[in-house]
Amino acid sequence: MSQAPDPLHELYPFHYGGSKDAASDTAGLLESVRQKAAQSVEVEARFFADHGDEVLASARAMAQVFRGGGRLFSMGNGGSSCDASHIAVEFVHPVTAGRPSLPAVDLGADRASLTAVANDVGFEHVFVRPLIAQARRGDGLIGISTSGRSANLMRAFEQAKRLGLVTFGLAGMQGGAMAEGSAVDHLLVVEHDSIHRIQECHVAIYHILWDLVHTLLADDRGGPA
Repeated sequence: MSQAPDPLHELYPFHYGGSKDAASDTAGLLESVRQKAAQSVEVEARFFADHGDEVLASARAMAQVFRGGGRLFSMGNGGSSCDASHIAVEFVHPVTAGRPSLPAVDLGADRASLTAVANDVGFEHVFVRPLIAQARRGDGLIGISTSGRSANLMRAFEQAKRLGLVTFGLAGMQGGAMAEGSAVDHLLVVEHDSIHRIQECHVAIYHILWDLVHTLLADDRGGPA
């Protein structure tokens, strides 16, 4: 019986196929670093070249949420939960001088509520419950998922639409369930199969969204961006 191919072979071919010494091993690892960094740059460049109009449309819609006195809620699982927290703190505590604080809430930040809901009614409801309690018509909700298939995000997106929120999604692969329905108003998909490259591009996307939102709101005030 033939063995299944080792998925690590394509990532680290220099570890296979015979003897090696420390110098060649180091050279191979450094080449791997160079290739991954180059791929990350290429993925981001291609995304923004192909989807710049969609990024701007998302920023305009997000600015309108804040312009109308709304708040932005964020959500994600695992590494994307960290991105959700990052998005919220960027808006609440802007690092650029002269830019105002804007109301944003990470739905995964309250550990007690999250684990209570997961334990009592199921993990797919962990973002729905706080959204029902806190969100109001005109608010915004942004969800991050590398696969686009997270069931708890989709439940929250569907609830958000019933509540009258504007919804934003960051996904990867082919967009998954986020791309298949109508619960996400503004969806930005990084079409790649590497979770790491998708996540790296997501960080660039929401940093640019943050910058564009502040620039658009500054135009309303007639002040500096």
